[in-house]
Amino acid sequence: MKDLMGMMKQMGQMQARFKEMQEELARTEIEGQSGGGLVHLTVDGKGEVKRVRIDPSLIKPDEVEILEDLIVAAAADARAKADNAMQTKMAEITGGIPLPPGMKLF
Repeated sequence: MKDLMGMMKQMGQMQARFKEMQEELARTEIEGQSGGGLVHLTVDGKGEVKRVRIDPSLIKPDEVEILEDLIVAAAADARAKADNAMQTKMAEITGGIPLPPGMKLF
């Protein structure tokens, strides 16, 4: 019975740390880029886009498709970095035990 109570206490502590981590990640901003740094896109820890910065040299009416592709690539880069940050934080909390398949932080 003592072991069960200890385990329940540990689970409660882990849940509290997990919630703190989620809040911290939501405040974290991660920048992705593409086109050799000509397009920058900033997302929060949830992957929501916060800012887009485009070098003026890319703004040409006849090259809109290239700019669109660079924005998508910068978003993918930022999202990958956000996912990596999330996994790193989760590993700190769980001691390296991975999340079960299909379980997401957000």
